[in-house]
Amino acid sequence: MKTKTKQHVFFVDDEPGIRRVVTDDLQGLGCKVSCFANAAECLGQLPKQNCNLLITDVRMPGMDGLTLLTKAKRIAPWVSVMVITGYGDIPMAVRALKLGAVDFVEKPLDRDVFLNKVKSVLNENNFSDSSVGRALTKTEKKVLKLILDGMGNKGIAYKLGRALRTVELHRSHIMHKFGVDNVVDLVKKAAPMNLSDVD
Repeated sequence: MKTKTKQHVFFVDDEPGIRRVVTDDLQGLGCKVSCFANAAECLGQLPKQNCNLLITDVRMPGMDGLTLLTKAKRIAPWVSVMVITGYGDIPMAVRALKLGAVDFVEKPLDRDVFLNKVKSVLNENNFSDSSVGRALTKTEKKVLKLILDGMGNKGIAYKLGRALRTVELHRSHIMHKFGVDNVVDLVKKAAPMNLSDVD
């Protein structure tokens, strides 16, 4: 029988006490948890590890949570991001949702409300296959960029000097990694991704 892959949560908060408590709670849900004291550390790991949910505080030294949200969506648009704010700042929460956050939670965290929101997001993202959400290869990024430019498989194959079957395979892998089964959903999820450096 195939074992179910543990969902991996990234948690970013500059307060060590909160990181400890939240890690224990998330592990209690059966999640694998990676904690980061700042946004830069989190961004460094995002392309290297599979992440199902990123939870970030808004106000932190250095890069704030909304900047992290924006940059994370460029690196891995498929990752769900939940924002925590301790300031009851509704305009900030609205801005976070517009930037692509799936939800926001107010501090001090109500444990039950927080864990229910986390469970809800993870259930929506519950793909049985662990390759969903895995970072794209360089070739996949090239193919994705051309798909977003409106090119079909034949045009991409010609431009990249690859066999049509190879391009179809790359396209299939890309769709799988984004957890989508059609181009419209792929474009919606991939649009925020920064592919300007792909040659």
